Amino acid sequence: MSFPTYSSYEELLSAIDAGDSGREILNPATGERIGFADTDSVEDLNAAVTRAREAFASFATTTHEQRSAMLNAAADAIEANAEPLAQLLSREQGKPLNGPNARFEVGACSSWLRATASFELEPEVIVDDGETYSTMTYRPLGVVGAIGPWNWPMMITVWQVAPALRMGNTVVVKPSEYTPLSVKALVHLIATAVPEGVLNYVSGDRELGAALSKHPDVDKLMFTGSTSTGQKIIEASAPTYKRLTLELGGNDAGIVLDDVDPAAIAEGLFWGAFINTGQTCAALKRLYVPESIYDEVVNALAEFAKNVPMGEGLDENNVLGPLQNKAQYDIVADLVQKAKDSGARVVIGGDPEEGQKGYFYPTTLVADIDPDNALVVEEQFGPALPIVRYSTVDEAIDLANSLDVGLGSSVWSADRERALSVAERLRAGTTWINNHGAVDPRIPFGGSGHSGYGVEFGIEGLKGLGQPHVITG
Repeated sequence: MSFPTYSSYEELLSAIDAGDSGREILNPATGERIGFADTDSVEDLNAAVTRAREAFASFATTTHEQRSAMLNAAADAIEANAEPLAQLLSREQGKPLNGPNARFEVGACSSWLRATASFELEPEVIVDDGETYSTMTYRPLGVVGAIGPWNWPMMITVWQVAPALRMGNTVVVKPSEYTPLSVKALVHLIATAVPEGVLNYVSGDRELGAALSKHPDVDKLMFTGSTSTGQKIIEASAPTYKRLTLELGGNDAGIVLDDVDPAAIAEGLFWGAFINTGQTCAALKRLYVPESIYDEVVNALAEFAKNVPMGEGLDENNVLGPLQNKAQYDIVADLVQKAKDSGARVVIGGDPEEGQKGYFYPTTLVADIDPDNALVVEEQFGPALPIVRYSTVDEAIDLANSLDVGLGSSVWSADRERALSVAERLRAGTTWINNHGAVDPRIPFGGSGHSGYGVEFGIEGLKGLGQPHVITG
């Protein structure tokens, strides 16, 4: 299967018609214009859904093997254009090229496609007792609407698109209005591996997302984003009985136990919290540390954090970048200021440079903070970590479970059995041991409480894109 290759991100932008007119897209690190985004109307959305609906009848008849081959071909196309994609992503989202950032994200796109292609979904025998024989299979739903965020725009789009296509659905992708170009380029390449009309793209604001949510010819919606927007999608989709997979706000808790070596866990804690400059749904956003080693953990984390370079993403030395947009910058700045006003201790950071170019907020650690402070109980989604002191493990568990969200959580201990006993008491879709946020395409991932419902990844995630069909006889 052939696909185009591009020698630069400018050539890629030209291929997706992003260089001449539309809505300006600016680099959040520099303010420089990257290109222009489409401003599609509801009529354009309706046309995209119609294309997807018309393509579905034929695409649904393809075999799992054929669709797996298509996903692998899409991965080939991404890998052949990895550097132009990463260059575009770095400019649009702001994340650096190196570290767990732009090149990492592009690589994850192809890895997720290949992993999803490898899953085997065989008919399940439910009952076979000599009298009753019952099997369950899964068949495609129809048209899937994929609404993505701005923090990991390409990778999360693949999380939505890969299982949808693998199951035989057709898709309409609507990216965040902040990062439309990266996603359009990604869709452009994946579309080379599937029949015409199977994968479609529209770009616009929240009005377009609302129209997709209530469209009568869309059978399922996949959404990653804020809890408040997720609630609106639930309401808009209800009259048409759409199936939903929602990955919403996190505010993940991490609990450190008193048997750890603070220096040994500092790097893991840092990247658990500050990957993608803290702009990750399943990042560590509030850390609970026992009194007996509190100062040691805070100091070890600060010692590591102060040596991690932040700056423009195109500088190969940087591994932290700006906040992606002004609205998110303001949220982080406001929450840190509230912590400072309350008397909490800023260990490092907390003092952004005035008049700076770009939405850079310094890496910030806040200690001696009340567990009810706004920086703790509201999701900051940026490079600021509150570190809360606790007396007993029961207290730490109660604090971790005190919020209405539960995407991820983590326990840090030198004793695996002890860590597991704490993990079992945490309310979250995923709990990691001595790690945080390490998602895997083979392992189901989803939230509890107001963090959404449904799971992504693995066989269970794939099943969520299909209609179960039970035959008994």
